[in-house]
Amino acid sequence: MQRYGPAVGLVVVDVQNDFADPAGTLFVRGGEGVVVRASQEVGRAIAGGALVVYTQDWHPASTPHFAKDGGTWPVHCVAGTWGAQLHPALLLGGPRVRKGSSGEDGYSGFTMRDPLTGEERPTELEAILRARGVDEVVICGLATDYCVRGTVLDACRLGFETTVLADAVAAVEVSRGDGERALAEMAAAGARLAHDPAMGGDVPS
Repeated sequence: MQRYGPAVGLVVVDVQNDFADPAGTLFVRGGEGVVVRASQEVGRAIAGGALVVYTQDWHPASTPHFAKDGGTWPVHCVAGTWGAQLHPALLLGGPRVRKGSSGEDGYSGFTMRDPLTGEERPTELEAILRARGVDEVVICGLATDYCVRGTVLDACRLGFETTVLADAVAAVEVSRGDGERALAEMAAAGARLAHDPAMGGDVPS
């Protein structure tokens, strides 16, 4: 079981209605289970004195990120809509970082990328974590092969000791195996993949 303390931050990635609810426009299979596991982990983190931060896709109604505007994805997580809200069953207990609000590709919780120029700029996530003295992050949420992957790779690059809760993520799987490939990439970057023993898995050493 993950141990939490004041130097640990739990980052809950994009557990929003459009991803986690079957009525969402970009529902991720397994998303409802991620809501349950993420909430359990939030409770543990708060009890252990850790910081919990939530990321949210927060897009304008039109953006090059969306297929209707020349991008990849169906319209999702438009700012202020039901789809962009954190799932109502998710336990809340910390600040929120909203990404993609100016039309950027907001995959990572730490950085956003202009879909036309490729220019990257940081979100406030790193500053929030550093201000609290956090040097270790635990990451869960949606989706394994996109926003979780981007957040984990950035966390490793920025020097955080990084753990991925592998039983508290779910993948879009545009191509079969994308989720497993993303987890392997995260591990290769230095992230630890952990499972909660209570969920039938084990915690790798």
